[in-house]
This record gives sequence, C-alpha cells and structure tokens, in this order.
Amino acid sequence: MTDNNWVPEIMYEEGSDGLSSHIPFIQVPSDKEMPALLFIFESRESGEFEPGEMGEELPVVDLDLHQYADMSILKSNLDSLTYDLVRAALGLEPLLDAAQKGKKITNTIRQKVQGD
Repeated sequence: MTDNNWVPEIMYEEGSDGLSSHIPFIQVPSDKEMPALLFIFESRESGEFEPGEMGEELPVVDLDLHQYADMSILKSNLDSLTYDLVRAALGLEPLLDAAQKGKKITNTIRQKVQGD
C-alpha cells in the first residue's frame, strides 16, 4: 500500500482561448493513489464587512467544509440497495436505470455514426 497522505491539487484544463473543460482533474503522482475522499471549503461572502489593517472595509467570509466521496469505492463496498440509496440522496437514479439509459444513448450514437 502506498503512503496516501498527500495534498491533491484540483486543476482545470485551459486552452489558448480560455477554459476548455468544466470538469477539473487531479494529477496523481505515480507513487500515490487518488484520494477516496476530498475535503473542499465553500467560501461565501456573508454580506457583512469588517475593518482591515488600513481601516478599509473587508467582506466577512463564511467557510463551510464539504466532503466528496469516490462513488466507485462506495459501489464496490456497499450492497446494491444501499448504493442506490446513496445515489438517490445525491439526486441520481438507481444504477440499473441509469445504465439502461446510458446503453440507449450509446446505441443511438452508434447508429448515427454507422449510418453516416
């Protein structure tokens, strides 16, 4: 097992004309593993202000810690009913329903590609 006590950096791909993907990525070193859980602070201005060092008005920022779990780890360690309950809590469809819809979309794309 590798030492997984490292701090991942969340990055976004950027092209010459600006952001090219809205899905971030983590570059994982070869001797590390992707974290099973990510901790991210939500930072939100409260609408209130406090004086800064020079007497300037600085916004008060509220921080709220969020945790994000790797769904593939949950899938491999939970029974299917519990996993579907987790998916439902996140606003996702049961896995079998989502997989069937995904197959239909894939088949539609294949038919269009083969028809051209």
